[in-house]
Amino acid sequence: MAQLSAVNKYFWKYKYRFSLGILFIVASNYFFVMAPQVANYVVGKLQQALPGVHQANVRKPIIKDALLSAFIDWVDKFAYGKLVLICSVVIILLAIIRGLFMYFMRQTVIVMSRHIEYDQKNEVYNHYQKLDAGFYKTHATGDMMNRMAEDVSRVRMYTGPAIMYLINLSTLIIFALVNMLAQDVQLTLIVISPLPILAVTIYFVNMNIHRRSERVQAMLSDLTTNAQESYSGIRVIKSYVQEKAMLGFFKKNSEEYRKNAVGLAKVEAIYFPSMTLIIGLSTLVTILIGSQVVLHDTSKVGLIVEFVMYINMLTFPVSAIGWVASMIQRASASQKRLNEFLDAEPEVKDKSVTSPANFDGDIEFKNVTFTYPNTGITAIKDFSLQIKKGEKVLILGKTGSGKSTLAQMLLRAYNTDSGKILINGVDIADMPFRELRDNISYVPQDVFLFSDTIASNISFGLKEKAAQDRIEGAARFASIHNEIETLENGYDTLVGERGVTLSGGQKQRVSIARALIKKPQLLIFDDCLSAVDTKTENEIITHLNQYLSNKTAIIITHRIFTVFNFSQIIVLEDGKILEHGSHEQLLGSGGYYAKLYKKQVLDNYN
Repeated sequence: MAQLSAVNKYFWKYKYRFSLGILFIVASNYFFVMAPQVANYVVGKLQQALPGVHQANVRKPIIKDALLSAFIDWVDKFAYGKLVLICSVVIILLAIIRGLFMYFMRQTVIVMSRHIEYDQKNEVYNHYQKLDAGFYKTHATGDMMNRMAEDVSRVRMYTGPAIMYLINLSTLIIFALVNMLAQDVQLTLIVISPLPILAVTIYFVNMNIHRRSERVQAMLSDLTTNAQESYSGIRVIKSYVQEKAMLGFFKKNSEEYRKNAVGLAKVEAIYFPSMTLIIGLSTLVTILIGSQVVLHDTSKVGLIVEFVMYINMLTFPVSAIGWVASMIQRASASQKRLNEFLDAEPEVKDKSVTSPANFDGDIEFKNVTFTYPNTGITAIKDFSLQIKKGEKVLILGKTGSGKSTLAQMLLRAYNTDSGKILINGVDIADMPFRELRDNISYVPQDVFLFSDTIASNISFGLKEKAAQDRIEGAARFASIHNEIETLENGYDTLVGERGVTLSGGQKQRVSIARALIKKPQLLIFDDCLSAVDTKTENEIITHLNQYLSNKTAIIITHRIFTVFNFSQIIVLEDGKILEHGSHEQLLGSGGYYAKLYKKQVLDNYN
């Protein structure tokens, strides 16, 4: 229950619905336990009608409930035939009233659990979005999906059915025991004697169920991750003819999950019948002892009938203890997995107070050093750079030189190990994420499009719905408008998962249009033209040169764009600045940039 205490806040949120549900549970059981007392009374009255039975030898039931006592005083004056008929009708009415309250019970408690499930899924999803990029590098997507779907569903079984049946069986047991003890203490203690055995059984078996539940849920996460990666990488799997190998890998994980799930089911399969057996023993003990009591005291026939009815009443609630305990153990294991993520704090934290930063200003990297926490690789080493307002900066370098890391640092995907990044003199660590990122458009190296229309993908970063001419304008600047127009549904064309229906170059240009439509103060292009041909590349660069005339831009690439008149060119190597200067200065130095430029010009000439 320690793990499940995390959901107590939801019970408090829905306290009125929850309280009403408890009231309905208590009411349904209140009317339920009246029936055995009525039956006891009827049997006693019928005994009086038997030949040779003296009224003094008939034991009148002890009834402490004022309502039921008043009813018996009223019906006691009727003849036996009419009395039995009235009592029979009353027992049926009690069952109907109980059924009505049970309906209301489910409408409150179970519906409450659905609201809690909704809230908890939103809580988990919202927390996922707050976690930084480092978290997503160390956790599998399939595992996160399974925790939000399967684990939350298991917790719902605790907040709904488990809680409902737990309160139900508790109140029913209390009502039944109070009435039984009021009638005969000694017989009650004998009848319930098997119940301590049940309690010990529940304790040890539940410990086993809890351990197995945790293992099963972890394996289900692995299985979900395996399937998710296979679906996402299906083109790679098919191109390398690895369907059989991937199926074998999935079957292996699936078999492990099956074995553990079957093991858990076997434990539960033994659990429930064993409790039914113990309840059956209580019924047999009641009949056995009761028959002995009746042989010595015939006035207690009605009492034995009442006790047998109580034991039958308790059969489902007590046997349900195992089912409820199993649900609670499963929910506890699932909530523990959820708490692991919900307790995870992002390394990069947002600022709640808006800073007075003006993005229409200078950018400065001041002695910045950064090491990736999950790999230990130092990507940026004592990096310093000043970018004036409106400048166009080219960052060149080989793979792994730290180019993309600079873009991530500017977006605050990671915190610096040392040093600062300033915009108009304000440390970006003191800026709220929304204020920082609303003023930056970033086109990543790994393009991602959503399973939506092209228009929706282009306007994704806007707070308001974009007009069609604005969407088309951004698409023209990205040199993708004409190709979109040739599609059957134009801008309303669905692109499929991750933009699978578009080519690599088309996806990159839609991503560029998404960045341009925001009209930001700063644009970062991270090797975003690698999938387009030279003609389209020159067309896009020409449009970008026009669009970026009065904006600050950082272009990260492994190629040199001669169309741009870059204010600064930086060549990175191992996270440090290898060369820094203008185009003419770097050509004159005869270093890496000059050699790359000559090679590129020669390749274009050939």
